[in-house]
Amino acid sequence: MRIAILSGGLNAERDVSLRSGRRVAEALRFEIPKAEIFEVDLNADFLDSLSSDSFDVVIPLIHGVIGEDATLRSMLELKGIPYIGSSAQSSARAFDKGISAGLVPTGSAPQFVVFPQSFFREMGAPRILKSVISGIGLPLIVKPINGGSAFGVRLCASVDQVAPALVDAFGYGDRVMLQSAVIGTELAVTVIEVDGKLQALPPVEVVPVSGVYDFDARYTAGATEFFVPARLNSKLIEQVCAYAILVHVTLGLRDISRTDVIVDTDGVIWFLEVNVSPGMTETSLVPQAIESAGMNVGAVFGSLVTQAISRDH
Repeated sequence: MRIAILSGGLNAERDVSLRSGRRVAEALRFEIPKAEIFEVDLNADFLDSLSSDSFDVVIPLIHGVIGEDATLRSMLELKGIPYIGSSAQSSARAFDKGISAGLVPTGSAPQFVVFPQSFFREMGAPRILKSVISGIGLPLIVKPINGGSAFGVRLCASVDQVAPALVDAFGYGDRVMLQSAVIGTELAVTVIEVDGKLQALPPVEVVPVSGVYDFDARYTAGATEFFVPARLNSKLIEQVCAYAILVHVTLGLRDISRTDVIVDTDGVIWFLEVNVSPGMTETSLVPQAIESAGMNVGAVFGSLVTQAISRDH
């Protein structure tokens, strides 16, 4: 069996992706010793050599644009190469934060608006921000509509913080989301799908030392405390797990996903975003959930490899 693990890429999440690729490659070499594992750095020359004769299955671990939208997955589908993860179509839905927030169960996404950069230029940023802030209120979150690893994401507690946050967010794409900030317990819930059965793994509670789960908090050892399973009562944990499965199904996702939510002080579950190619680094959330469930990364991805190959034959 020839397994290609695609990592790297050309965007700001390249380093995180390479670390994810190494982690999964090591786990699979231990789990499937007879398999040939290729760690492939996605670069400009890669597509020239891509064919169904090259690999039996591909594990796309490219984060952000190209990897989590429809781009790479569309190429794999066109070339008839089996791969782990959601289809190109469903990945495109999930990757766009505005679309996914509009499709999840009614009322479960915090109030938000999405604007292209051109709208701010044409209508005038001060006028737009005054209207948005009066409608959404403070605090609010500013984030790029596409992308991951919290690049360009800022919590704004005052009016004067919003404009600089927008400048930063537009550095990662031409559309941004401004969203009401919900105060509560932040959770990440992994859903895996094996043999047609969906399973939500123990929710991971995220408590960043800085108070904001930004890039540094995600990938700097010691910058965030994690509690697995989350420090919630069993009923709430059950509800959060059921909600993550519902998001997975509603968006038409496949194999593996991670849904991020906040549970407020009234026990209401609020949708933040969903990831179709979640990080697998030493500080990432999915490996922690897998281990808490009594599984290991190699076994989970080994099962997904088998499933992807059988699905495409």
